[in-house]
Amino acid sequence: MAARIDHAVVSGTFSLDGETYDVDNNIWVVGDDDECVVIDAPHDVDAILEVVGDRTVRAILCTHAHDDHVRVAPALRESVNGGSGAPILLHPDDRPLWELTHPDHLWDVDLSDGQDLAVAGTTLTVLHTPGHAPGAVCFHAPDLGCVFTGDTLFQGGPGATGRSFSDADLIVESIRSRLLGLPGETVVHTGHGDDTTIAAERAALDGAG
Repeated sequence: MAARIDHAVVSGTFSLDGETYDVDNNIWVVGDDDECVVIDAPHDVDAILEVVGDRTVRAILCTHAHDDHVRVAPALRESVNGGSGAPILLHPDDRPLWELTHPDHLWDVDLSDGQDLAVAGTTLTVLHTPGHAPGAVCFHAPDLGCVFTGDTLFQGGPGATGRSFSDADLIVESIRSRLLGLPGETVVHTGHGDDTTIAAERAALDGAG
């Protein structure tokens, strides 16, 4: 049974540096009919569970720890697999951001650059791409022809870097060194908004100098 990607969009807020914004977040679930992983946990546990269905959740993978991506991660952890739970995986460099939202709950397993995560016969490779957040990561799924970029790369360019814990020069370096070398036809599944491709974003970034 081949792995597939399921998707939904949920609405909520993002808060940092004393400001709050309304945002729509993508939910991505990778797996087959039996098992899956959830990429990010924004806003609404029930909406995520609807995408998961009755599958076993092997892990909750966090692209970074901004509150709109991890706010319901602990609640989701306790809700899946009949209440037996699933581990939350996060890059440890994002601990300062995580603790802004969850001072009393830690994640379970550290993500590391180059780590391979297997589910439903396919592999997601962790790419550490700091800039939008110190521990920001992308998940490259070559068998599925895609990469899940969180808020590192969007249709139209890099993610925002105007808030605490972010770095504009670093995010561009991360994108150039870790993402733009992927095959041009690789589909980019983002944390917010529409899909794009590596080729399209390579051309856009090169055109911007």
